[in-house]
Amino acid sequence: MNYLLSLTVICLFGFSSKLFAQTHPHKTIYLFIGTYTHSKPGKGIYIYSFNPDNGALTFVSNGENITNPSYITLAPDGCHLYACTETQMPHKGSISAFAFDSTTGKLSYLNQQSSGGENPVYASVDKTNKWLVNANYTEGSAVVLGIEKSGTLLYPCENISFTHGSNINTERQAGSHVHSAVFSPKEDYIFFPDLGADRIAVYSFDANNEYPLRTGTGSIVRAEPGSGPRHFIFHPNGRFAYCTEELSGTVSVYSYHDGHIERIQRVASYAAKQDWYAGSDIHISPDGLFLYASNREKEHSISIFSIDTTSGLLTLVGHQKTGGKHPRMFTIDPTGNYLLVANLFSNNIVVFKRDRKTGLLTRTHNTIKIPQPSCLQMRTYDL
Repeated sequence: MNYLLSLTVICLFGFSSKLFAQTHPHKTIYLFIGTYTHSKPGKGIYIYSFNPDNGALTFVSNGENITNPSYITLAPDGCHLYACTETQMPHKGSISAFAFDSTTGKLSYLNQQSSGGENPVYASVDKTNKWLVNANYTEGSAVVLGIEKSGTLLYPCENISFTHGSNINTERQAGSHVHSAVFSPKEDYIFFPDLGADRIAVYSFDANNEYPLRTGTGSIVRAEPGSGPRHFIFHPNGRFAYCTEELSGTVSVYSYHDGHIERIQRVASYAAKQDWYAGSDIHISPDGLFLYASNREKEHSISIFSIDTTSGLLTLVGHQKTGGKHPRMFTIDPTGNYLLVANLFSNNIVVFKRDRKTGLLTRTHNTIKIPQPSCLQMRTYDL
């Protein structure tokens, strides 16, 4: 890692938390929380304001009559929120659209469309705010929905079924299970990690096309047998990508260029060998110097890695207990000074202070109780 570059980046970000309120008097950071609602309509989505000076959270609003919005995503314009709804239910799920008023902090329901398959688990909106791409886990498919200027969703225009088959874990890999849908840095490709088939499918994407997901242009990258690729993320420099592997409790590192990835490293995410792994979420700090991955089951921890920004390779820094059970997802706040974890089974969200120099985490006194929190998203708004 280039020491001078790293030190410069750290210094540039070092004062952001303390000075945020003074230098951005008309800005607010919001935390959006997606939850499970015991498969019946409930509040579902919760919104809090976040204080970057001390990591405190203040309740703002919540949704109503929403069923299992287990994954949520914000449109690039920040004006609309989309949720994977009716997840983990014995029928095809849905995608729900909401308008968000950053002045009042309230959501307004717009409409709902079929997700095109069972158990939608991940949704991404392209930078033009025209398309939403959804991954259906149970059915093993990817679906594209158009987005109107109003933010409402159109009926799915493309539905691709993954038929890559099964793999060595007969209990979890009887068929394809697409677990995320992630755009490349230029959004000319989209990546679909398939937990069931131990593969990552890559398709060309053209936002100006009537059918943007270019079928017939797909390629396949094989993961380690029995690994279970789950969540996928690109480094801010656009040269590397990282994938959590749920079933093996590992993280794979890939070099990236023009739609092609090649694995260059694979590291353990858990601190100790387990009989059963459940690797989950993955995020990179805004400065690009550290990677974090969540480990569920017995450890209930966040693994911390430093990133060599020249090679992309990871070095383990340590592990941090999450202050709860089953850290399904987490997020890093926009200032880069805090990491927030959603502990699904203990019904709490815990705020950690992040050391920019070491990457290590320290638990703060800020914890909120939320029923079955599953997904966290954050964004800064001008008021």
